Amino acid sequence: MSAPPPIAGLLETSLYVSDMARSVAFFSETLGLAIMVESARLTAFDAGSGGVLLLFPQGGATHDVRNERGIVPGHDGRGPLHMAFAIAGDALEPWRAHLAAAGVTVLGEMHWPRGGTSIYFKDPDGHILELATPGLWPNDADRPSAERG
Repeated sequence: MSAPPPIAGLLETSLYVSDMARSVAFFSETLGLAIMVESARLTAFDAGSGGVLLLFPQGGATHDVRNERGIVPGHDGRGPLHMAFAIAGDALEPWRAHLAAAGVTVLGEMHWPRGGTSIYFKDPDGHILELATPGLWPNDADRPSAERG
């Protein structure tokens, strides 16, 4: 078997939420993510660096979507899922202050061996969100310097 072709990056991730309006408000107002697409089935946010965060109502995407352009298989997720947002190194303290002002409790913090720092908090559905500075993973160096801080 030959090696697979290269993957260019992580394009999108999904969270499944119980109250779409509440979650859209949290991600757009509290975290400042821009809405790219909003429909009854999903809301798509610009998550930076070409990444997309998709919010689906819990149980609302379990059926295949079929139309003249093709098929998207159904999917869903349960329980407290996890995702991380990359932030610049000098953005950690401003994010701490912003989250505190928004009434968001930081649940934990980790100082990684490579030098990065992560802070963790919950969204309205209990998903564990992370803000991570460069130095978490060996491939952080691949991020453009404007994103690395």
